[in-house]
Amino acid sequence: MTLTREQLAARVAADVPDGAFVNLGIGLPTLVANFVPADREVIYHSENGILGMGPAPKKGEENPDLINASKQYVTLMPGAAIVHHTDAFAMIRGGHIDLALLGALQVSATGDLANWTTSPNLLMPGVGGGMDLAVGAARVWALMEHNTRDGQPKILECCTLPLTAARVVDRIYTNLAVIDVTEDGLVVREMAPGLDFAELQRRTGATLTLANDWRAIGLSA
Repeated sequence: MTLTREQLAARVAADVPDGAFVNLGIGLPTLVANFVPADREVIYHSENGILGMGPAPKKGEENPDLINASKQYVTLMPGAAIVHHTDAFAMIRGGHIDLALLGALQVSATGDLANWTTSPNLLMPGVGGGMDLAVGAARVWALMEHNTRDGQPKILECCTLPLTAARVVDRIYTNLAVIDVTEDGLVVREMAPGLDFAELQRRTGATLTLANDWRAIGLSA
C-alpha cells in the first residue's frame, strides 16, 4: 500500500510543532497547510510574501490576489501579514524559519538535497528560493514520491542531479516511509501499512536501517 498525496501531507502536518514558523515549498508541501491539527497553531510562510498562510480556499471562494509560491490560491489566517518579496527572503536568510518543507527530486544517504533541474523534459522551475531555504531554515524535511514514474529510486547513496544544498535534510517523508537522516545513516521510523522492510529496501537506492521501535504510518486523510 502507498499513501496518497493527501495522506502524506496529513502525516507530515501531524509532526509540525505547535507555534512553528514553517515554509512550504512548491508542489507537494503546499498540501500540508490543509491538514493543521485543530489544537495547533502553525504559522506558514510563503516566499512570495505571506506570513500566516491558511489552507486552500473552498471552490468558488478563491481570491485571485492571494496565491502562494506555486501560484495556487490560498487563504489567510487571523493576524496574517502580507510583506514584500525581499522581506520574505530576509526571514529565510535571517534564520527565522523553524522548518522548511521542501519537495525533492533526490535525497542522498547523507542528506544532500536535489530539487531542481534544467532538463527540458521536466516541468520543473529553476532553483528559485530552494538554496536559501535549505541552508536558512533550522530544519529541513523532504517530501516526495519514493520512486520515479518508471520505478527508479529517488533516495540514493549519492545524488546524480545538481545539488540544491549538501547535508541539509533531517527527515524524509515519502508515500512509503518516514526516514530520519542520521550520522549513522538512514533510519526507517515508519512504513506504509502492509509494506515490509525488504520491499522498501528494494525500492531504495541507499542502505536503510529499520528502527527497533518502527511502526506503520497512521492514516488520517
